[in-house]
Amino acid sequence: MAEIETNKHPSKKRNTRINKKTTRVDLTPMVDLGFLLITFFVFTTTMAHPTAMQVDLPLDTDQATPVCASCVMTVILEENDGIKYYEGDGEKDPVVKETNFSPEGIRKILLDKKKAVKASRGKEDEFVLIIKPAERSTFKNFVDITDEVTINNIKRYYIGELSDRDKKILSGH
Repeated sequence: MAEIETNKHPSKKRNTRINKKTTRVDLTPMVDLGFLLITFFVFTTTMAHPTAMQVDLPLDTDQATPVCASCVMTVILEENDGIKYYEGDGEKDPVVKETNFSPEGIRKILLDKKKAVKASRGKEDEFVLIIKPAERSTFKNFVDITDEVTINNIKRYYIGELSDRDKKILSGH
């Protein structure tokens, strides 16, 4: 609290013009506020850690993992949030279809493919998704498709680059 002290003993002189008053400012509340702010900022910065999605990379081995051709779906990310996909390994001329990131789009397609793999192979873990970003796709598209992988609980997915065969398939030749 701020206090004002006055001189209670008047001086003996009569020509005194001003009574001198002294002020004393108590800074205890200001120090308390400073420590509260420091505590708040230290606490909030230790609580807010950035989180990242874990990506498991395959081991570099010469052995190829056998995969059934009907269990594979290749998803190609394009510009303007477009997705082209085809089923199978792409050896024959696959039927290329288009979709988007809506729940009725890629999410439904991935769920339907998982159900088809489970019906034909007995286990839905046999489903393999290959993700190939095109040159003009954005990082947002890649994050969105990995979110769909996590939401749909797809165990086996791979990230690859567009091959010349994929470029021919997309161009329609």
